[in-house]
Amino acid sequence: MQSETIFIFMFIVATAVALSVRRLRIPYTVALVLAGLILGVVHAFKPPHLTKELLFTVFLPGLLFEAAFHIDFRQFWRNKLAIASLAVPGVIVAIVLTTLILTSFAHTLDFLKGFSWKYVLVFGALISATDPIAVVAVFRRLGAPKRLSILLEGESLLNDGTGIVFFTLSLSLVAGTTVSAGGLLLQFIVVVGMGALIGGGIGLIVSKILQQVDEPMIEITLTTIAAYGAFAAAEQFHYSGVIATVTAGMLCGNYGARTGMSPSTRIAVETFWEYIAFALNSIVFLLIGFEEHISTFVTSWHLILLAFLAVTVGRGVVILAVSGLLSGTKERIPKKWSMVLAWGGLRGALPMVLVLSLAPSFPHRDLLVTMTFGVVIISILLHGLTISPFLRRLGIVERHEEREMYEFTRGKLQAANAALKEIEQMSGARFRNTDVLSALKKEYEAMVRRNESNIRDLKIDQEKLVDEEMMWARRHLYLIEKNYAINAFHQGILSQEVYNKLLSDIDARILELETGENHPVNEGDEEHDDKN
Repeated sequence: MQSETIFIFMFIVATAVALSVRRLRIPYTVALVLAGLILGVVHAFKPPHLTKELLFTVFLPGLLFEAAFHIDFRQFWRNKLAIASLAVPGVIVAIVLTTLILTSFAHTLDFLKGFSWKYVLVFGALISATDPIAVVAVFRRLGAPKRLSILLEGESLLNDGTGIVFFTLSLSLVAGTTVSAGGLLLQFIVVVGMGALIGGGIGLIVSKILQQVDEPMIEITLTTIAAYGAFAAAEQFHYSGVIATVTAGMLCGNYGARTGMSPSTRIAVETFWEYIAFALNSIVFLLIGFEEHISTFVTSWHLILLAFLAVTVGRGVVILAVSGLLSGTKERIPKKWSMVLAWGGLRGALPMVLVLSLAPSFPHRDLLVTMTFGVVIISILLHGLTISPFLRRLGIVERHEEREMYEFTRGKLQAANAALKEIEQMSGARFRNTDVLSALKKEYEAMVRRNESNIRDLKIDQEKLVDEEMMWARRHLYLIEKNYAINAFHQGILSQEVYNKLLSDIDARILELETGENHPVNEGDEEHDDKN
């Protein structure tokens, strides 16, 4: 089968899976991995292998840029301490803990004989980066708190860079290169810092060009250049391509798009990148399923289980430690959120590509490949399939069916009220046939009463329902305030200094509303935070 035919067939499979998951109610990426495993068992066709070149040239820049482009930098910055703690020192501690746990078993288990700490460190570094795509999709579908999604997604955008850098450093240790702790720290700062500088420069240049043109196709092309150009430029000079692309994506999404794109152009650009993310995720998660051989998985289950437990325990300890350190700050993480962050740290394509990039002659390569593939598959399937009931069990989200019905009914109620308001305006405009308006008014008033009754009849905690309505109403009014401030500034009513202070105050109230951070830290308030 030719490569073009293979990719077409893979897109057909991805489309069929996307349609199926609507009924099965399982994460799309999990279903793709399962489909890949099944097709791999029956040998339906021979797919392209996941290689470092393929991931770094095609998949990684596009996926990273899309995620960074859609992240609100203000929300990211408000949680900068938590995200940075998880993505840098948190990843380093997770690598060390994974290494210590596996090394302690290496001397007692036959299948780990000769597997010294240096090789365990390589495994710890390459498995450290998380891939929250499946979890974030579940968050959005179930209506999980926005800040929880920002923490998980923001961490993953940065820890890819941290993981790759320390994977490279661990290979240097295996090769016998002597590097001091200070040298390691300096090298990390240079690689990450220069990556951010290159990405920032390219993102700024593209953003400035976006301000000079108003052509959707050209602006889509410019963002594509920013995504892949930043990655290629940083990698060319042996700096972090991941950090470069993330930086460029944030600049283009938060500065270039807001100052240089018309509303129609921005919709076109965002639609393009949403499709690119869908297409790339579809292929990469199918390939993950194809790469894993069930027979190897079965024969090495004890080794894979041990590696998975070591990785899971390491992440759990890191989340617990970071949550404790931040408990007295504005960026504190509620206990229930910490449990979700620990369980939501899925591993994806990057660890598989890094382990496959090892030379065939690399000591214990087969062992490292087996451990990595096994941990990734278990992580995607186990965590991906259980995250929804886990969120409901903790009370962070309502049951999906109940919440969906509530939101649908509330939407119908709001639409009916909007229609009634329009009828009033039509009446004021001296509509010719008043009997028509009177009949329509009675029809919509009956619709309002019916939907209000349906909301009251829903099996949702009424006290919590009142809180939800209050939260929605407050957020709506805050956004009205924000819109007024923006318009007043553009009309010259507010000075730049006053505008900045007013916008900062409104944004702070929106954050407090979403996270409950305006409440004192105690058991009752923490429970409130967990649920909102």
